Amino acid sequence: AVNLALALAQTGAKVGLVDADIYGPSIPTMLSLNNMRPNVQKVDDKNYLVPIEYYDMKVMSIGFMIGEKQPVAWRGPMATSALRQMISEVLWEELDYLVLDLPPGTGDIHLTLAQNIGVTAAVVVTTPQEVALADARKAIAFYQLEAINIPILGVIENMSYFTPPDALDKKYYIFGKGGGQLIAQQFEVPFLGELPIEQKIREGGDEGKPIALQFSNSASTAFANLAQQVAQQAAIINAKVPESV
Repeated sequence: AVNLALALAQTGAKVGLVDADIYGPSIPTMLSLNNMRPNVQKVDDKNYLVPIEYYDMKVMSIGFMIGEKQPVAWRGPMATSALRQMISEVLWEELDYLVLDLPPGTGDIHLTLAQNIGVTAAVVVTTPQEVALADARKAIAFYQLEAINIPILGVIENMSYFTPPDALDKKYYIFGKGGGQLIAQQFEVPFLGELPIEQKIREGGDEGKPIALQFSNSASTAFANLAQQVAQQAAIINAKVPESV
């Protein structure tokens, strides 16, 4: 989500990023923003949070409001209340995209978004092996429930293959091959692309220097291509929405 949002921002789009993984907020670490705290601004007698800015992208995370080592020991209602606040009580200003990084599964956070937030579409991320595909199928089926009815923008396959730095002509499919394409075909949704296993992706996340900002390598190119696919599919979905909605 971090690298996708940054890749979208590099196209000139106005992008916001919400860390909706309430119990495991990792975005402050991935952007080296652990010590940042959002300001509060009053508008029409109501207080709003001011999102943190990072490379022209606006960011909000529960991690900005708790200590780095403090666990979020909340029951579902408190977590969903915090999520609603991070979306509806923040001065996002006008955005082209608001990317929400969700935890795995189909629990309270996902239901809250589906029932309370006007979500354009869901992007399902999987790795190629069957254990991961089983969860991805459940996620797609969840969004396609009649009571949820959120379009699937597409499927992304992460950790698709590994290319050794000293053998760039080789690809090793450590977790299997073609799993993301398979479920995209099964559910008749777009396949958005593959992301390789690269040490620089891990290092970028740990060091707060996302790979999408490190140009001229295969991983940053993969995210740039992914952002293009996401933008195209989002435009297609939005074009189908009646103007009165």
